[in-house]
Amino acid sequence: MLGQWLSALTQWGLFVVAVILLIPIGVLFIECMAALLPSRSHEGGKGPDSTAILIPAHNEAAVISQTLTSVMAARPDAASVYVVADNCSDETASIARQFGTTVVERNDPVQRGKGYALDYGLSQLAAAPPEVVIMIDADCDVEADAIATTARQALSSQRPVQALYLMELPPDPNAADSISALAFLVKNWVRPLGLDRLGLPCLLTGTGMAFPWDVIRSAPLASGNIVEDMQLGLDLAIAGYAPQFCAGARVMGRLPGDREAAKSQRTRWEHGQLNTLLTQVPRLLKQAAIQRRIDLLALALEMAVPPLSLVVMAWLGAFVLSWIAAIAGFSHGPELLLSVEGALVAIAIVTAWAKFGRHIPGTTLLMAPLYIAWKIPMYVAFAIRRQTAWVRTKRDII
Repeated sequence: MLGQWLSALTQWGLFVVAVILLIPIGVLFIECMAALLPSRSHEGGKGPDSTAILIPAHNEAAVISQTLTSVMAARPDAASVYVVADNCSDETASIARQFGTTVVERNDPVQRGKGYALDYGLSQLAAAPPEVVIMIDADCDVEADAIATTARQALSSQRPVQALYLMELPPDPNAADSISALAFLVKNWVRPLGLDRLGLPCLLTGTGMAFPWDVIRSAPLASGNIVEDMQLGLDLAIAGYAPQFCAGARVMGRLPGDREAAKSQRTRWEHGQLNTLLTQVPRLLKQAAIQRRIDLLALALEMAVPPLSLVVMAWLGAFVLSWIAAIAGFSHGPELLLSVEGALVAIAIVTAWAKFGRHIPGTTLLMAPLYIAWKIPMYVAFAIRRQTAWVRTKRDII
């Protein structure tokens, strides 16, 4: 009797795990396939009469010159540039002033982080508010039409707009750098594009974000949340302003060349994403039911997809267990379902690479197991001692 009970428990347990994994894997597959659909037009009318470009900066002397060079070249005539030098102990403020920007300095060693800096910057704009606010990180390059395009779309839609945010590879990238860039591409380009092609909103990804003033002026920004941009997008979506994706505007970040800096950056991003997944997916589902909104349900499903390497890691572990169970005489059902899921993941990733990521060497995909192994301690740390405090990523000197 005990043996039969354990047998049934094992089979049902593996089946439940396979069904749970089908949710994020199915969402990933649908989004990647939808990215191949014809594009949707977000053509707006004229651009805003006034735009403020807000750049939070904490000790960015090594990189802010390159960022401001691209911003000043891309800004429309009606756009003003504001740099918030937040708790800086270097030459960030003086360098920014050399570009003719308006620099506001903030010093608060207790309340540190990007959210506080942005909130302070908005407070400085309140006396003469612009029609549109665009937020750009201090370590990014802005392509020529990115500012004008996102500002125009934000004004016409009266919703937040997220530009396409990608990462440049460092000089002499290793396999981990290339795989990280591919994972970033899938998350920030392919998946939001698929959602947009389906007429659904996207998440905010951190830089190249445009907001109508009436939407952003009272948003809850002042926090030490380590993924404050993602949280902001969810808060605004629930309030009725779900973000739109703008694939025609591109902002480029830079992957750190230093291995420890890269690890620190990925830890902050992924711990923040996982913590937000656990806390915000139930909130989104509740609000989707209360407000009867499909867009909130779509965002809940989007948020339910963990980092790609964790998805693959969980699938691989479940597949190995189901294969062992099948050899031991248990049902082949979970093994077959997980085999289909593995095929869906492979198709999604290969399709995304073939259509959008051919600049990344194809051999990168073969190194994925080593990259996943490199990240195992990161996920163990999340379970044991997750990162909750904002930590600035060390910059490479340009």
